[in-house]
Amino acid sequence: MNPTSPPVLVVGAGPAGLVAALTLLHNGIPVRIIDKDLNPRIGQRGPGIWPRSLELFNFLNVPEVNDLGKPPQAIRSYKPGTLEPLTETLMVPHIKPNPTIPFHVPKLIGQQLLDVILRRHLEKFSCSVEMGTELRSFEQSEKGVTAVLAKNGILETFDTKWALQRKQLGLTFLGETRDDVRMVMGDICLHGVGLDRTYWHRFGSFKARALSLRPTDEVGEDGWQFVIAAPDIDLTKLAQSEELIMEIIASLVPTKVTFNKIIWVSEFRTNIRMVNKLSEGRGFVVGDAAQYCALSSNADIHSFIFEQGLNSGIQDAFNLGWKLALVEKGLANKSLLDTYSAERMPVISEMLDKTTTFLNQAVKSDSMTAPRSPILFMLGINCRFSSIVVDEFSTPGKPINAYGTLDDDHLEAGDRAPDAPNVLQMGRGESDAKTLFGLYRPSYHTVLVFTPNLSGATPILGALEAYDKSVVQSAVILPSSATSITVASPADFVLVDQ
Repeated sequence: MNPTSPPVLVVGAGPAGLVAALTLLHNGIPVRIIDKDLNPRIGQRGPGIWPRSLELFNFLNVPEVNDLGKPPQAIRSYKPGTLEPLTETLMVPHIKPNPTIPFHVPKLIGQQLLDVILRRHLEKFSCSVEMGTELRSFEQSEKGVTAVLAKNGILETFDTKWALQRKQLGLTFLGETRDDVRMVMGDICLHGVGLDRTYWHRFGSFKARALSLRPTDEVGEDGWQFVIAAPDIDLTKLAQSEELIMEIIASLVPTKVTFNKIIWVSEFRTNIRMVNKLSEGRGFVVGDAAQYCALSSNADIHSFIFEQGLNSGIQDAFNLGWKLALVEKGLANKSLLDTYSAERMPVISEMLDKTTTFLNQAVKSDSMTAPRSPILFMLGINCRFSSIVVDEFSTPGKPINAYGTLDDDHLEAGDRAPDAPNVLQMGRGESDAKTLFGLYRPSYHTVLVFTPNLSGATPILGALEAYDKSVVQSAVILPSSATSITVASPADFVLVDQ
């Protein structure tokens, strides 16, 4: 391998690939990222970002996702043939604001804008996506990977150490393809007299013909994301005919509609599949490549209703990224990479089981909206069962519940760490209010030491001296009664919980 070559090749510049590359770059690992398409993808596609993913974007210092994303609008359905409201429902469950959950509202942001944001952050590390570059073949050995790439008809042999890709790994997809839920989705610019852009509109019945219109200014001031369900129509032909799409929309919206243009359109089928493993040697899969195999679409119906696939892919990428960085730096044994598949496979499996149940309920009730379940926030996802997790207080042998529901009152090792706002930093000449989440980044581990006084932290801080300070930092958390701290501490942070 050329010593100047980036040690990691990422194939595919969707959200998961971009997050994997960004996580590695934060850790100082050079990356080469390619995509076979000549131009970046367009379209809203699956636009939902759930709170757990918003937390990861916060750790990656990508605040734009939360800042530019919009809360889901209420869905308004109508009496047949009229604009008289029949029902108004929330698309997602509501949870009360909680200091442990700084991002408690899911956000809607189109994948086109999401990709733009992530690419801009890659550029801060002098990394850009090589468009129109395709992986043709892939061979690996104990020492590295040899990939043959093609661009503009020219072949290139590229030697690297690790690869994030799917097609050349020979992995098997397990699951099913269903034909009972098929839709056409796209982005369109139109004006409908009386259509309130503060609502998400639904017309018709998904068991017959139905239309969903979600306003989005990302497409334009008259922009909408549309979804058409029409069991009596050849949806493949529908996706290829702008005239027929406009005709069906006009027939289902009981008001005058003026069409401007269709931006993007695709047919969606229900594919409930996952790979049998997430890695093979020095090759790894993340995101939709690991969870779904779309037939005639760029996503699946789970993305439209629940958005769990996109979000899980982002979380896959983050999980793999920091582990691969430690191994590449020589700070962890290669066996650490085995925990990527061991931790994420149960999450993916349980997620597909749960969302398939939700999908069946939605089909039966003729309601293509997410069930009001807090599990969709993904805050209960855990790795309690991982070989690198030690909990001296939990009961051994409990069943794995990787895709669980958040329970901040019963935390265990391997759970998501809750935030704590307004903790006061002490001992450096001035006090500074912080949050615990403000300490976390993908390039280092943060050891939190909860103790009634500084002397109680001494044994743990002493043990941490054996670890590389570039990847481990410490924070001592003191109770509110300890507001006057004058004793110096070897901890990186001394914080008072207010």
